[in-house]
Amino acid sequence: QVKVVESGGGLAHPGGSLRLSCEVSGFTISVYIMSFYRQAPGKERELVASIFPVSGNTNYADSVKGRFTISRGNAKNTVYLQMNSLKPEDTALYICYARTTNDYWGQGTQVTVSS
Repeated sequence: QVKVVESGGGLAHPGGSLRLSCEVSGFTISVYIMSFYRQAPGKERELVASIFPVSGNTNYADSVKGRFTISRGNAKNTVYLQMNSLKPEDTALYICYARTTNDYWGQGTQVTVSS
């Protein structure tokens, strides 16, 4: 059974940091594209960052480049999103996505950036 479970969200001040985790069971993350999306109220779901299989190459939305870093811990079968220099506009539900032979979405973890 496949499970995709995010954690690590919460409240941060502008300029602060959070690290999100996406723990996966049921398949090996290193052989599939893993991504974080986000969705703010009233807005469309946005691709934030992806990490590619084998090479570990990454790409990012322009809005988060230089501030967010996606990585994976193969031993824990977990994907991480390190978010630094947070801005109020980063406030959203962050959702982990796995593109395998099927599409798997997590439930999301809420990130709120506010002073």
